[in-house]
Amino acid sequence: MGEPLRVMVVDDNPVVRSGLIALLESEGEIEVVGEAGDGHRALELADRLRPDLVLLDVNMPLIDGVTAALSLADFTRVLMLTYSDAPDVIRASIRNGADGYLVHGSFTAAELMAAVRDIAYSGRNPMSAVAVTALMDAVRGDGAGAPTVDRSRFGLSARETEVMELITQGASNREIAATLYLTEKTVKNHINRIFAKLLVNNRAAAIAEWLGTVARGYAQQSTPRLGAFTGSAGPVGRTGGSVISSSEIGRAGPTRGTRNGSPAGMAQNRPRRKK
Repeated sequence: MGEPLRVMVVDDNPVVRSGLIALLESEGEIEVVGEAGDGHRALELADRLRPDLVLLDVNMPLIDGVTAALSLADFTRVLMLTYSDAPDVIRASIRNGADGYLVHGSFTAAELMAAVRDIAYSGRNPMSAVAVTALMDAVRGDGAGAPTVDRSRFGLSARETEVMELITQGASNREIAATLYLTEKTVKNHINRIFAKLLVNNRAAAIAEWLGTVARGYAQQSTPRLGAFTGSAGPVGRTGGSVISSSEIGRAGPTRGTRNGSPAGMAQNRPRRKK
């Protein structure tokens, strides 16, 4: 068995936070290395612990989750896990680098675990139906006509454009390779160049940029970068199961393996940000 997936949980509701941790740790393949109740603490801990994935709420004290996502996405994967289904918030989260967006009450416990694995191991971008709708509405211009996107400004080659179009259709690296008769390594190289040209670091943000779903309402330039904390101490489908609610999460059990926001028996930092 390989090393466990290192996850950090960020939510200002301690009941929800504890329930999520218990649920995650019920799977032997996941280790919860830290938890935080506000965006500022989340940035501090993530900078020190370098988790493989952060489950991130939106509405939190000090720094909101959408703003925090921009810094976190520089070095880890981010799954927004929140009650907010506002289209502007969803678009802003994806534009700021979130790899997925799930709304509480729209997924089962099994679907949440599947989403965590998809992001960590398959590079997929799980979205609740409301998140998919928000992105589709943005592409259609919210009924006011589709936005005009000058894609020539990105400077993608003809082959990179083919790859990017397949990415927007949800194709995996293997599927892209088979469609374009390329090796998976060549596809990964193309994707790395695409990300660099679009100034993004994951597929969800690349799709948002390519389709013109530019976030409004959250000023990226005001986002604090992790360097400011130097010296700190420290689409998902319905598959027939019952939808998990905050009360069910809270009944999942007590927090295990963390103390006061820090891990018990902290593992070595292992930054891992795969394309």
